[in-house]
Amino acid sequence: MSERNISRRNMLFGSGATVLISSFATAAQADPFNIDTISNWIRTRGGFDEEPRRGDITGSVSPTNAPAAPQPPYQPPSDGLEPQPVPGQRPPMESPIDYPIKKVSPASIKPQFRRQLVRYPGREWPGTIVVDTKNRHLFHVREGGMAMRYGIGVGRAGFTWAGEAYIARKARWPRWTPPAEMVARDPKAAKWPLGMPGGPKNPLGARALYLFDLTGRDTLYRIHGTNDPSSIGKNLSSGCIRMLNQDIAELHLRVTLKSRVVVLDHQAG
Repeated sequence: MSERNISRRNMLFGSGATVLISSFATAAQADPFNIDTISNWIRTRGGFDEEPRRGDITGSVSPTNAPAAPQPPYQPPSDGLEPQPVPGQRPPMESPIDYPIKKVSPASIKPQFRRQLVRYPGREWPGTIVVDTKNRHLFHVREGGMAMRYGIGVGRAGFTWAGEAYIARKARWPRWTPPAEMVARDPKAAKWPLGMPGGPKNPLGARALYLFDLTGRDTLYRIHGTNDPSSIGKNLSSGCIRMLNQDIAELHLRVTLKSRVVVLDHQAG
């Protein structure tokens, strides 16, 4: 074969590769990798059941690219009190003081509710939080089929919930602003219609993880600490998931924003 034919062949192949690359680039621009694309992929295939990729600890499949909930600019109130938030908006509620966390002795907690590393047979990706309200456990999934398991307190009858969400905000010593219906029914909440400052006496404890649904709306449910360690392992809350302050402090450090949260539905099926 002559040099002339070889040169022509290489030129044609090079041109074809350029066209092919351009086609892929156009398709990628037309179909961006976002929350809707991932959700459609999962729905058409009946769920995501592949093994997690080694080293991938982003927290989830679907909510990883969930849109961040818009937050209005925060204006400190002139009277020193947190204003009642308007529906759908929650101003930042975090104490400027980082109080020391008083640790609870493991001996005062039942063995099954003490923090411990356990085998986890589920198929969730590393970084996912799985809440088992029936057994009062929260699992933070890790690699290699393991999970850190924490004891929790859950909602009493009539206030339990199940479903999927993602972490939209993390707070240290969060301010507690009870919803209007709680203010109306609970004398303790009625004292704080404009919000209770964060601190050791605050019912939200040392840290809080704010759960939003996959459309970007605040569920008003939280994973948070507690100033009542005896509530761990019991049904006492109004639907939120409570943990020992020392446990939520560790979880707060380990989880990332937009991590997936799955609250198991024990009534399904």
